[in-house]
Amino acid sequence: MKTNSYNGLLFNDGNFSQVNDMLAIEESLSIAINEEPFTVTMRTPGHELELVQGLLFTEGVYRQRINANQLQIKSSGPKGFITSLNLVLPKENLLKDFAASRNIISASSCGLCGRTSFEETLSTNTINDDAKIDPRILECMFAKMSEAQLDFRSSGGTHAAAAFSIDGEMIAMFEDIGRHNAVDKVIGSLVLNQTISKAKCITVSGRVSYEIVNKVQAVGIPVLAAVSAPSSMAVENAVAAGMTLIAFCRSKKLTVYAHPERILRTELVSNNK
Repeated sequence: MKTNSYNGLLFNDGNFSQVNDMLAIEESLSIAINEEPFTVTMRTPGHELELVQGLLFTEGVYRQRINANQLQIKSSGPKGFITSLNLVLPKENLLKDFAASRNIISASSCGLCGRTSFEETLSTNTINDDAKIDPRILECMFAKMSEAQLDFRSSGGTHAAAAFSIDGEMIAMFEDIGRHNAVDKVIGSLVLNQTISKAKCITVSGRVSYEIVNKVQAVGIPVLAAVSAPSSMAVENAVAAGMTLIAFCRSKKLTVYAHPERILRTELVSNNK
């Protein structure tokens, strides 16, 4: 688990007490491509290959699989976590968005930090997948993701994202202090394991903002479901992208904000007979 224990002073119901809490680890990771600085991201350490694969894929920088031998560890911190790495990638396979590399810190809460224009971040991929999803399966998906959130149960400080097949099989699941990092790690895992075509739904543990929609759109996964609220731009972009966007997935309830045609309504039909 990526947590450390820290001492604190708890004030509760008029009384003070000493506590020792587990907190999620946040560390910087400097990423270079062919020794040229690309970005610095704040993230939960671990699964660096999945993270950089997903990040470069969803940002339109590099759409090929990255082999482990293409990742060079340049430095590690005193706790043993990787703090700097270099990716050795064929220049001819670097896409035009490499020129829009950010070259500044991307905070754990920000998936867009450092971009100079909004248009640089937009994905143009339109999703035409005709998959149909049973809303009752979504409850099982979130239960599986929740069960796998060991860092969250320990610290309460991480987000989660997971990829599922249409029948609810969990293909990949990752936690991170940054929600966009968790999504990048999931997508990176799908690319590395060549399972993108099997994935039909991405679930996330928090809210959905536009950049999460954009990342899922980049790999063409037709359904994105969240525990919390979507932003207005997330809904608008999902509609334009052909993506089914579902939010407030809690206690047997959910709200579909974009492309409800992918939702199976057999239960609703039977109740109206």
